Amino acid sequence: MSQIKALEFYSGIGGLHLALSCSNVPAFVANAFDWDQNACDVYSANFGPGIARKVDISTLTAAHLATLKATLWLLSPACQPYTVLNPSAKGELDPRAKSFLHLVQNVLPELAHEDAHPTHFLVENVGGFETSSTRQVLVSTLHNLGYTIAEFLLTPLQFGIPNSRLRYYLLAKRSPLSFHDLPSGEGETLRHIPGRGTKLWVDSRLAPAADSNAIGDDSVREIREYLDPEPVEGCSIPDKILCKWGRLFDIVLPSSRRTCCFTRGYTQLVERAGSVLQMNENQDTTMVFDEFLQAQSSTVEAIDAVRILDLLRLRYFSPDELLRLFSFTPLAPHDSTKHAFTWPEGNFTKDQVSSNWK
Repeated sequence: MSQIKALEFYSGIGGLHLALSCSNVPAFVANAFDWDQNACDVYSANFGPGIARKVDISTLTAAHLATLKATLWLLSPACQPYTVLNPSAKGELDPRAKSFLHLVQNVLPELAHEDAHPTHFLVENVGGFETSSTRQVLVSTLHNLGYTIAEFLLTPLQFGIPNSRLRYYLLAKRSPLSFHDLPSGEGETLRHIPGRGTKLWVDSRLAPAADSNAIGDDSVREIREYLDPEPVEGCSIPDKILCKWGRLFDIVLPSSRRTCCFTRGYTQLVERAGSVLQMNENQDTTMVFDEFLQAQSSTVEAIDAVRILDLLRLRYFSPDELLRLFSFTPLAPHDSTKHAFTWPEGNFTKDQVSSNWK
């Protein structure tokens, strides 16, 4: 069987490329496109030169893409226009949605007119995309061009990974290809992958008396399995951040079985940007913060009050820990299914690209 040739749009540091290479699908990524040069450099360091290039995707044309003769498209467009974490998200009116709509509304129909459109299609985005007008445009266009689609909302927790990042996935196959064994055909957004069980993951904090048939915390790995074995340098949280915003952090323990969604603003923003670690599990987080806030509201200098929080040993996750958490690198060094991820030499740090996981 000949290998499937793929194009990767909004490629980031190569998440979909890595997923494809770890699958049993006989396919390879021939070209990848992203606007971020740092991300392209990391991509090239790990998957080889000449694949990823910096480009404004809204400038790509059907004529050019037709010459690449790819039958699989992998797309992970900007999620900021659709995320439920952003109450002012503008959907298709957001300028960051422009390039994806260009591909869907202009490029894809032009390719179809020349019978040069891909046979397989994968779109990945944030939970919230499924209710957007952009999704309606996407689905309508695919149906008009003869594609059969399947849609999913999945979280890493369902696969034993301690991260609650809900993601939307759309798969499409061009006629006469179709999907088999979908529970109720098109029109339903599935919360599981057919053939891999029908159980849903239930957050025990929100539903402590959940259905016994649901998947709970005990099926998810502890965070400690993803942590660096040695003390991590450069991951401390500045005192001024702890003084002003520390109470807003999502704080997890090494024994915890969840982290919240990590965003591009991790280490730069506090609320809704990603979890931080409390390395001292022998201290009660609430009690220590209450003591800190009481001292802060008294005559104690802020710089002295923040020393109370030292008991918790709070820190950020390191870039290498995040790579493990998002399955870019294996938990076990002997795991040959994933390669050791490398960082290229250059004038940027891991932190500048560590949230561009796509």
